[in-house]
Amino acid sequence: MPFMVLVLLLWLTLTNTGSSESINHVNTTNIPIQLFCGRNAPSNPLNFNENRDSSFNQLRLNLLSNRVLYGTSQDLTGGDSVFTLARCWNYLSVDECVACFDAAVSVLVSCPDGNGAYVLFDNCFVRYESFVDFYTNPHAEQDAGATQFISCGNQSASQLELTYNQTVSAFLLEIRDVTPKISNFYVASAKEITNANATVYAVAQCVESTNQTICETCMNIAYKKLDNCLPSTEGRFFDMACFVRYSETQFFNDNKITDITNVLKDNVIGNSVKVTIVASVIGGVALLLSILISCLLYRQRKKSKKTEQDVDDLEGAIRYNYKDLKLATDNFSEGNILGKGGFGEVYKAILGNKNIVAVKKLHGVHARAKTEFENEVKLISIIRHRNLLRLLGWSSEGSNLLLVLEYIPNGSLDKFLWGARKGTLDWTQRYEIIVGIAKGLAHLHDELHVKIVHRDIKSSNILLSDDFKPKIADFGLARLQREDQTHISTTGYAGTFGYTAPEYALLGVLSDKVDTYSFGVVILETISGRRSTEVVSGTDLLLENTWKLYEKKMHLNIIDEMLDLNQDEQEQVMKIIEIALLCTESPVSNRPTMSEVVLMLREGQLLGNRELTRPTNFVHNQDRRIHIGT
Repeated sequence: MPFMVLVLLLWLTLTNTGSSESINHVNTTNIPIQLFCGRNAPSNPLNFNENRDSSFNQLRLNLLSNRVLYGTSQDLTGGDSVFTLARCWNYLSVDECVACFDAAVSVLVSCPDGNGAYVLFDNCFVRYESFVDFYTNPHAEQDAGATQFISCGNQSASQLELTYNQTVSAFLLEIRDVTPKISNFYVASAKEITNANATVYAVAQCVESTNQTICETCMNIAYKKLDNCLPSTEGRFFDMACFVRYSETQFFNDNKITDITNVLKDNVIGNSVKVTIVASVIGGVALLLSILISCLLYRQRKKSKKTEQDVDDLEGAIRYNYKDLKLATDNFSEGNILGKGGFGEVYKAILGNKNIVAVKKLHGVHARAKTEFENEVKLISIIRHRNLLRLLGWSSEGSNLLLVLEYIPNGSLDKFLWGARKGTLDWTQRYEIIVGIAKGLAHLHDELHVKIVHRDIKSSNILLSDDFKPKIADFGLARLQREDQTHISTTGYAGTFGYTAPEYALLGVLSDKVDTYSFGVVILETISGRRSTEVVSGTDLLLENTWKLYEKKMHLNIIDEMLDLNQDEQEQVMKIIEIALLCTESPVSNRPTMSEVVLMLREGQLLGNRELTRPTNFVHNQDRRIHIGT
């Protein structure tokens, strides 16, 4: 009988334990907290949406069959490429993940026709695009939708606010430090606040396909944002690279808690000076002096060894150590040079984490270079767009001014038009390049909180990704223009002969229409495969010759002979040549905005009743004179 009682008690104990562990703290009511629907319509909305739905179905099947919380899928049928991604937070079960995914899809398919969108829930994130970049580059964006989300709860800690703030802030600091050091970039933890009689739960998760440096950068930003939420009892931060949430309400199950003890211990050891103090007065003075010297040397060494993990306040741009970049470029060797410009060279570099980047080394021997460097850092750090080159970091030590940029292996557009890879671009690729450049410029001019004028749009400043999508590079000459300004009067000309608008080259009048003019020239280069500075007929350069041919209705003659175009493509090219000429018209007011250009390229015709009139002020001789010596 006592044995049976013991068995019964043991059974009850196990049953109760199982019941307590089965309590689900995950809130499975999926309500969207951030939604972005793209504004750029696909070329064939019906086919694109079919591919999107097909890709979503395949992605759902992948999640279920592979029992995973992260997945990608794609459908490229009929040329309307769709790439989808689903990311659930690691405290979910697969079934909970799929439920969140289903809720996300039901929201996304209700977006108006656009070639990209994403939605964020408390438990998952789902996105689709017409390009694949965002699989490996979380910040790649279709047309600059807002990507950062911060939310603080409306309830504050009721008592002991100072203690609460200090404890939770220290807890979030631990989460920040540990997450990038864990193999799957995921942490779920809890912290008891004894004096406040509360427990705070926190989760942090970086993108699976990212690296430790990007995770560290995102976690630093998240910590700063959430620390400002205190004394709120909950807060959420989301960026394309990471998600962090804390709350007094438990939102994940106990069996999902991550053991971070060892990581914290290693972190403390790695960042502390290990000094063993012997409890003895023998040699006390010598020991104290030794400790002081060791501490001073350690602090000096720590101060001088700023690595790529040091983060500045420039929207996540990383401040690198000059010596690290020097090593990564093999002492800035000639063999690693990717290109040269008026302000410096660009080198291929391999960082310690094996990532390949481009390092732009500016000439730091005069004040102008310093100004251009600071200008470029400030500008690029606020930009996130698929058609604009992304700044990863920077370094400024004395006269050594360096920018760390994403590496684009295909190089610049000019190499494909008249360089070593001449003739390898077909018309579809050239058209997509033209549209992509237009979208990037429209973003600079119309979609940021400031208007940014690039000032040096040219084929050598257009880089091509692996799938030949364009990225506008080299913001060293860019200028800010306030919304209430129609133009900026400049005291010095900066630009490149053959691309510069006459009102800027001659009079120093700078506006966004200067970029529009240069873009028109780049269109003609892309269609013709010829340099803008090439004498095409008599003494006429490419632009003036195109105008003359257009007036004779012979502008089809400028098309690159290496393009084998059918009748429909020829008609499309002729209309785009008209758009290019419109971009170069004078007076300046006749030129369209870049947002209008995007619409015209999409429609394949001019907007409204526009008549093209050849400008009379072709000033290539003056341009050449001004350009020399700048």
